[in-house]
Amino acid sequence: MEQKRNYRQQNKSYVPKTSEMGRLQPQDRELEEAVLGALMLEKDAYTIVCDILKPQCFYEPTHQLIYQAIVDLASRQRPIDMLTVTEQLRLNGTLDEVGGAIVISELTGRVTSAAHIEYHARIIAQKFLARELISFSSEIQSKAFDETIDVDDLMQEAEGKLFEISQRNLKKDVTQIDPVINEAIELIQIAANRKDGLSGLETGFHDLDRMTSGWQNSDLIIIAARPAMGKTAFVLSMAKNMAVSYNTPIAVFSLEMSNVQLVNRLIINTCEIPGEKIKSGQLDTGEWEQLMTRIKYLFDAPIYIDDTPSLSVFELRTKARRLVREHHIKMIIIDYLQLMNASGMSFGSREQEVSTISRSLKQLAKELNIPIIALSQLNRSVESRGEGKRPQLADLRESGAIEQDADMVCFIHRPEYYTKSSEDGNGMDIRGLAEIIIAKHRSGATGDVKLKFRSELARFQNWDEDRQLYSSFESKMNTEEVGNGSQSNPFLGKTEDFLNNNNTKDVPF
Repeated sequence: MEQKRNYRQQNKSYVPKTSEMGRLQPQDRELEEAVLGALMLEKDAYTIVCDILKPQCFYEPTHQLIYQAIVDLASRQRPIDMLTVTEQLRLNGTLDEVGGAIVISELTGRVTSAAHIEYHARIIAQKFLARELISFSSEIQSKAFDETIDVDDLMQEAEGKLFEISQRNLKKDVTQIDPVINEAIELIQIAANRKDGLSGLETGFHDLDRMTSGWQNSDLIIIAARPAMGKTAFVLSMAKNMAVSYNTPIAVFSLEMSNVQLVNRLIINTCEIPGEKIKSGQLDTGEWEQLMTRIKYLFDAPIYIDDTPSLSVFELRTKARRLVREHHIKMIIIDYLQLMNASGMSFGSREQEVSTISRSLKQLAKELNIPIIALSQLNRSVESRGEGKRPQLADLRESGAIEQDADMVCFIHRPEYYTKSSEDGNGMDIRGLAEIIIAKHRSGATGDVKLKFRSELARFQNWDEDRQLYSSFESKMNTEEVGNGSQSNPFLGKTEDFLNNNNTKDVPF
């Protein structure tokens, strides 16, 4: 004992074990006995606690075995009493391990009714949760002292295990239908009072909004396409419409492109200047004025960009909650789903991991009560398909769970890309045609929506939209003499003044 005291004095970082601190894990043996006795006393008692308790919730190993026997009886719809539980324990080969039939009879003799069984069961479940957290924190603490373990990996593992614990114990009470009906009527009245008749978030794509009634809260929407179809261009065009035109706060999680690349795409989209000119900076006088005038629309737009590579679903949950709380985000865009991971959890295959990710995204959309749009890749079977090469639900890559978890699945299809022609077989002009194929819609109609894709601007717009989006801007390109394609920049030296005058120091991107 004296040696241990001296060791503690010499090593200030010494951390005593739980047993040395004289603490017992959270438990209540008497309550466990009372619940087991009540289960064998009244025939309907198990239906009250079956959603609350699992065998591992009991602290005593013998109590776990007895409750497992009760679960086995209930699963076969057999009566539960002292005799049937004893017989089931015998069949399971665990009767002697629990102490024999006399222990079972003693349990039933200690209670008179099952009047408080639900309350007692919830206390047992809470103590089990406390033990889980103690075990979890002890394991993380032990690994934190191990200098060979990367701290970032440990944080991912800790977040993953904590997420698993919270999901296992996440319960929601049953709601009687009346208040839900009242809430549904209120939403219908709100939609009726809107001129456009939409009940969800407006995207600015009018035909799409009419078919979907806007993106709905708690929905997981999958936008899928083969590479080069314009998935990122579509969601950025939509994000710009929603943030600039309707002041809807949007969060974009980009796992593929950096935040500067995304903002450049937004500038190209908004300012209507070809991408190669934006990248090279070779703009003439009129284009510089066009850039500096139209870029004002992006300043103060409620668009928030996170370009963390290989984002985990657990990081996403944390960041999404903070964005909703601090910036009142109304929609989240993820580009794209297959680049995410579920680190901290083990999987037998990539398909299982993607299934967990898609299920977690749906849970997050429901928890935050906002729509989540996730981009997804399609497999190569589209390319080998015959004429038209229209995508199908079976083409979703790596996991059938994406199709199951999604409330809506939309495909982007551009016939011009595959036909290499300006007309289809019926002589219809398909230049710039982009079809948004709504292949699954859990609460509405399916069908096709026609949009126009302008590849030089990486922008999607309404099919019948021929006018300029920003009518307030009047180009001076035709009124000023540029002179033999001069590439001079009349705003050189003035850009910093321009930014300062427009209060852009706190631009979210």
